[in-house]
Amino acid sequence: MTITQSRMTFAGVIVLLVSRIASAQSQSNAQLSPADLVKAVIRGELNTSDVTEITRWKYRLVKEVDGKQETREVVETKSGSLDRLIEIAGKPLTDAQQRSEADRIFRLSHSPEEQYKLEQARRKDAEQCNAFLKMIPDAFLFGYAGESGGLTKLIFKPNPRFQPPSREGKVLHEMAGEIWVDAQQQRLVSINGELMNEVKFAGGLLGHLEKGGRFTVKRAEIVPGHWELTEMAVNMRGKALLFKTISVQQKELHGNFERVPDDLNLSDAAGLLLKQALIAAKR
Repeated sequence: MTITQSRMTFAGVIVLLVSRIASAQSQSNAQLSPADLVKAVIRGELNTSDVTEITRWKYRLVKEVDGKQETREVVETKSGSLDRLIEIAGKPLTDAQQRSEADRIFRLSHSPEEQYKLEQARRKDAEQCNAFLKMIPDAFLFGYAGESGGLTKLIFKPNPRFQPPSREGKVLHEMAGEIWVDAQQQRLVSINGELMNEVKFAGGLLGHLEKGGRFTVKRAEIVPGHWELTEMAVNMRGKALLFKTISVQQKELHGNFERVPDDLNLSDAAGLLLKQALIAAKR
């Protein structure tokens, strides 16, 4: 979401809240209309997710949800990602917590049932992300807003003709903001969006999201041709079924990327994480 589909764009944000056209044959990117450039970028992202050769990474994830921060070491595999908790609120784990994490990783790497669940979750994330990306060119109206550092800025607002096919589409359609793209490579660099109106589900019976909710997603080219999510921030509020207040205050930072073998499996990833845990315990 692949480049790990769940990290590819802000698709995961919307899923959380509610459960290149190739370059014109003889045109340069500068000659494309804003809408056609966005179509080319989205096509480029979707094509990238379908390539046979996949690049996998080990990276550090710092995640904060509603004020609670955790730091994890994540290893991508062909069956999904495996992670190891290494810090809570910036503090290293106790010996007991480290043993618990090692036990969890070991059990998962030896459980076909848990591995199947992980693979199913990965596939679902990939399908949701692709469906979400495909909606973007139709959901918004786009306009050029300048260039900086070799990147192109576009602003977007809801397209009144768009008919949302899902709850995710309904949220998407109420957003406005800006997109930065690498027009030459036809890749998505960042998105900043805001809910311009309250979003109600089933007329409000199933819940709503409040106007003014915001999100930010940033991506970077880690090595030539390979783009990864580096930052995500979400600030939204609303109410769920039975008037339960929901609050999504979430931040993620992805860094320290190191390439791992493309055919890495979960057992390999577990061995790598457990080895690092042993090294850390000896320090």
